Amino acid sequence: MADEKTLLQVTDDNFEDVILKSEKPALVDFWATWCGPCRALAPIVDEVADSFQGQVTFSKLNIDDNPNVTAKYGVMSIPTLILFKDGKAVERLVGLVPKERLEEFVKKAL
Repeated sequence: MADEKTLLQVTDDNFEDVILKSEKPALVDFWATWCGPCRALAPIVDEVADSFQGQVTFSKLNIDDNPNVTAKYGVMSIPTLILFKDGKAVERLVGLVPKERLEEFVKKAL
């Protein structure tokens, strides 16, 4: 299971430093505590984060606590996963997906 170092908690305040200025590709999991599919996706994200440790920065952003980043990237449904590379959003995946699909998604950033 991914630990705190593997899965970072990002906020409106640290998003730019942690994600946009990351030297590695970064995946942001936009979620909320009340979202059932988000809770179902969490262990899948943890597993994939373990698989790509050191290659991709994995993070979670609670949409209820961080409305600015959520609005900036037009997140309307959750869970939404956005891949960032070189400070830009390059891919987006919406909804609950199987581990294999998430792995394919992350590989696009490598």
